[in-house]
Amino acid sequence: MLKYEWKKAAKEFYLPKNRPEVVTVPEFKFLMLDGKGNPNEAGFAEAIGVLYLLSYSLKMLPKRGITPEGYFDYTVFPLEGVWDLAEEARGLEVLDKDSLIYTLMIRQPDFVTPELMQDIIKEVRNKKPHPLLEKVKFDTMAEGLCVQMLHLGPYDDEPQSFANMERFCSEHNLKRLSKVHREIYLSDFRKTQPDKLKTVLRFQAESI
Repeated sequence: MLKYEWKKAAKEFYLPKNRPEVVTVPEFKFLMLDGKGNPNEAGFAEAIGVLYLLSYSLKMLPKRGITPEGYFDYTVFPLEGVWDLAEEARGLEVLDKDSLIYTLMIRQPDFVTPELMQDIIKEVRNKKPHPLLEKVKFDTMAEGLCVQMLHLGPYDDEPQSFANMERFCSEHNLKRLSKVHREIYLSDFRKTQPDKLKTVLRFQAESI
């Protein structure tokens, strides 16, 4: 069986154009960690590390002679984040990054079950204990009708892209459901210059 590569098999969800477009996102399985505060602080990077550690531990099971039912070879999915603001920070003219509320997540293949993921978490906890392992969730999420686009450049410039997306909604009889949005990180921000970053921006919408 050919290796499943999300860059080829799921372009519509991960490789949009640098202009707004409509997409309907079905239900996917995710490993998730909730957090609050400035993403430049250490806890944010630790959460990313835990999610990738679990994701790669799952992917590498066959290398250790363990092949879950339905397993197929695949490329680990990119990091994603769903972002919101604490109530007290909404409406402020300047973004207060300390008031950001987020859920970091990495999509998992369809063959993964809650039981399998619990086994992975338990195994990793025994080998590399970390307090965040107790907070990891495995669940499904379906976004449904959304507007998305590829944002090129620094994260701080994202408001310009969101303005384009909201203008697109106005022109196509759509309405943004809330200020909550999703980001999919196609670049490693630790190794990529800010002006070279590639990030999928997406928010849920409805027809009006």
